[in-house]
Amino acid sequence: MSQQSHDPGHRTHLRRGAVGVAGILFFVLSAQAPLTGIVGTLPVPLGLGNGGGAPAGYLVVGAVIAVFAVGFITMSRHVTDAGAFYAYVSRGLGRVVGVGASQTALLCYGATQAGMYGLYGVVVKGLFQQYLSLDLPWWVWAVATMILVQILGSLNIELGAKLLAVLVVAESSLLVAFAFHEFVSGGGPQGLDFAGSFAPSAFFAGAPGVALTFAIASMIGFESAAIYSEEAKDPARTVPRATYLSVVVISVFFSFVSWMVVSHYGADNVGGAARSALQNGEATSVVLAAVTDSLGPWATDTMAVLLVSSLLAGILAFHNAINRYLHSLGTTGVLPAWLSHTNRQGAPHTASLTQTVLAFCMVVPFALAGADPVVTLLTWGGGVAVLSLLVLYILTSLSVVVFFRRTRLDTRSWHTLIAPSASVLLLLGVMIMAIANFPTLISASGDTALLLELCVLLVFVAGVFLGLVQRGQGAGSSPAHAQAAVQTDEVSSSL
Repeated sequence: MSQQSHDPGHRTHLRRGAVGVAGILFFVLSAQAPLTGIVGTLPVPLGLGNGGGAPAGYLVVGAVIAVFAVGFITMSRHVTDAGAFYAYVSRGLGRVVGVGASQTALLCYGATQAGMYGLYGVVVKGLFQQYLSLDLPWWVWAVATMILVQILGSLNIELGAKLLAVLVVAESSLLVAFAFHEFVSGGGPQGLDFAGSFAPSAFFAGAPGVALTFAIASMIGFESAAIYSEEAKDPARTVPRATYLSVVVISVFFSFVSWMVVSHYGADNVGGAARSALQNGEATSVVLAAVTDSLGPWATDTMAVLLVSSLLAGILAFHNAINRYLHSLGTTGVLPAWLSHTNRQGAPHTASLTQTVLAFCMVVPFALAGADPVVTLLTWGGGVAVLSLLVLYILTSLSVVVFFRRTRLDTRSWHTLIAPSASVLLLLGVMIMAIANFPTLISASGDTALLLELCVLLVFVAGVFLGLVQRGQGAGSSPAHAQAAVQTDEVSSSL
């Protein structure tokens, strides 16, 4: 059971004023792993979704997330906490539901990171086998990287931000170079066919639900700007700016680069090329071939190396995000208090070690079972993460409405009622499409899809049960969060 007090001999505060807008933005963008998102997942909506209309999906999802972000950011001005979803939902719907949201958030980020470890292990195994004739199992590279990430996660946040900045700039530069060259050269056989990708008829062709689901997956982590609010310089300004910037940059970047991939093949041909690659188990060849044709043979090896750095950046970003969630939950009494301990650098080192152990426990069973890490660990983890994220977004939007209706801390209708309510409806629509296309999303049978969907539900219910047990036993927040707890209780008691 969680502890309600903290050992005065241990530090529990994160480092204040350590990171600005640019630093937070790099943490967010690295979580998207742009190169991984384009090379590894774009072929699925191209081949199984709406084909040439896939680029429009990123803009549609970007618009939906922008509406959600209005209420999310408004809430962030009144809640500064590393456990963003937990804190927001607790303030609006009560601590019990907030605990359920906290466990769902941990599942979302943990599943995403585990999937990245799977793909990372396969890519690194291939590189070492090709260039050094060193043939080791994929999980050896995954576990070795866990140790590296653990070390980096225990250092100060500024170092992590600088490392991620280098990795994100490197991987993004190659994609930007390809997209710019393709745009300037006028595209492929059908030229720069804007209507072929962005006209309503193109977007609604085939299965647009698949495209929207994968576009949502590309947005996982954008909300992590709020996770760093306790360590941000002037969080009231830094967090909103970083959040809005991340939504715009992510949606426009993915849409533009994917449009250039479509243009390279032609809107009428890209679907067939992607389906053929998927059937042959060579999904990454869709983008790799386009980039190589556009920039030259040198881009093939360069992209393979940058794909490794892309995955490493994403893994480290999610490691940091989970650390701060565990730290917040330890501070507020949801989880054991020792998770709130920080080291001399102001990093949550006990949470970091705990996260590494959890990642190990999620990855090793797939290795022991001899399962394909891409077909199972990556796709299953991504599917669970998408559903978990949608649950969190919907709960957060509802919390925004309730919180501001009760407290009247902000009376602007658009920010506290209209936009959050609209986002609930929009996100519910996306969730329905995600569930309908879930077997395609995870490349598995209907039974497997149902089990993974139930996993998300069970984790949330287990979290709610934990919250009820703690409330029944009088478990409360730590003294440092006493005021937040009082405010939460006042809001929830008025429901």
